[in-house]
Amino acid sequence: MSDLPDRRVVVTGLGAVSSLGIGADDFTAAIREGKSGISPINSFDTTGFPHVHAGEVRDFDPAALLDHVRPEQWGRSSQLAAAAARLAVADADLEVAELSRSAAGSIMGTTSGESAVVQSLTEQWTRQGFKGLDAQLVGQLPASQIANAVNYELGLTGDAQTIPTACSASNYALGYAYDLVRSGEADFMLAGGADSVNRYTHAGFYRLGALAESVCSPFDINRTGIITAEGGVALLLETFDHAMRRGARIYAEVLGYAVNCDAKHMVHPDPLSISACIRAAHESAGITPDDVDYICAHGTGTPTNDATEVAAVREVFGTMLPPISSIKSMIGHTMGAASGFGALVCCKALAEGFLPPTTNVQQTDPALGPGVDCVPNVARPARPQVVENHGFAFGGNNAITILGRVA
Repeated sequence: MSDLPDRRVVVTGLGAVSSLGIGADDFTAAIREGKSGISPINSFDTTGFPHVHAGEVRDFDPAALLDHVRPEQWGRSSQLAAAAARLAVADADLEVAELSRSAAGSIMGTTSGESAVVQSLTEQWTRQGFKGLDAQLVGQLPASQIANAVNYELGLTGDAQTIPTACSASNYALGYAYDLVRSGEADFMLAGGADSVNRYTHAGFYRLGALAESVCSPFDINRTGIITAEGGVALLLETFDHAMRRGARIYAEVLGYAVNCDAKHMVHPDPLSISACIRAAHESAGITPDDVDYICAHGTGTPTNDATEVAAVREVFGTMLPPISSIKSMIGHTMGAASGFGALVCCKALAEGFLPPTTNVQQTDPALGPGVDCVPNVARPARPQVVENHGFAFGGNNAITILGRVA
């Protein structure tokens, strides 16, 4: 990436549709207060499941947030993405008309695509056979519709890419969007992700033995797994120079990123691959480990993930680890949106001066080794200058973004 022009890229708009609230401010306030967005599932019949909790977006009203994307024509993940993107544009104090006249597009990540649509079509197929499938639902099925919905909602004519690298996908999206703005191929880009709670994803993680019963407790000695969740998240990127000219509020600068894939195991993360990705992200951002003030962890709450992640961090940072916390303890695992929500809270941490907590921590697992500061249970006032945002996924897909405070 060294041949790209030296155009600084900043984040000027944030949008969130989450189990903790609609809008970046409400979401962040709930994170800072350590609230939980986890509740009993009501989006599908949980009969037969011993684990019946998830992070569902209960107060999502598409008609109140969207002008063009209609619920009867688009799947839930697409609606969540489009709503988050529109919120990000409003938060950036940009007119949609100005955005649509510019070179602008969207890169959105996902794990399961339009999973709620898949669930509905599967139920129809089971009951009525192939000929019983609703043609309109079939049209909503492609995962590409998630980014398409963002462009359609906002009238954007640039790239509309949906990146399916599962639980690291939003960081992939953020990195790709950063490259497009940095290189001059785009004036503005929206980056983030979306996924929906659904029966088959919930069942899959249950069969893997990765689900916690009702509480996600990353880094805790008694952690047992993830809580499935949903949401849509979007960050608006533009050049630093343009943001300054229009007097925009700047949350953070995108300093760099890195991605890799070890492809060693379908579900078991590899610490050496992750540490290599961290080092590459530092090199991309032009920083050293000593510059990092906080790590927003992937932090799923499974025994293996947390141990592997800490081991990888220790490989790079040595004995002096920066604070590392997981917002999944509050919102659950939002799949393809997860690292997007991480990036959003990193931007807010830089702009507002705090470290987000890891809730549900009774005792930090001593097996993780000394010096693990997971910001237990209570948000902490701080003035981070550089933060590191992790996203890891099945198949060994790792993506790390580095964000910095703009003076």
